[in-house]
Amino acid sequence: MDKLTSAQRKWLRGMAHPLQPIVRLGKQGLTDAVLRQIDEALDAHELIKVQIPVPREEKTAVAGEILERTRSQSAGLVGHVLILYRENPDPEKRYIELP
Repeated sequence: MDKLTSAQRKWLRGMAHPLQPIVRLGKQGLTDAVLRQIDEALDAHELIKVQIPVPREEKTAVAGEILERTRSQSAGLVGHVLILYRENPDPEKRYIELP
């Protein structure tokens, strides 16, 4: 998967605007169960929001770990909400056609 261009990230953020966060990090933080939930949601939807209510100084590290472990890309990080995109490997199940 190619890296998203800034125009594609902007377009994905626009598509994600009406979406509600599907996954929220709890008190336990980034657990394997949370990563599994994110992975399943990406398989089903391709574009999701994840709420990561962590202190500002930890936000980038947590977001980076999510991106790395789910093999997804960030369309943006607004407040405590991370917008993730991962193209479905099966062309038949793809919902989003990037510009």
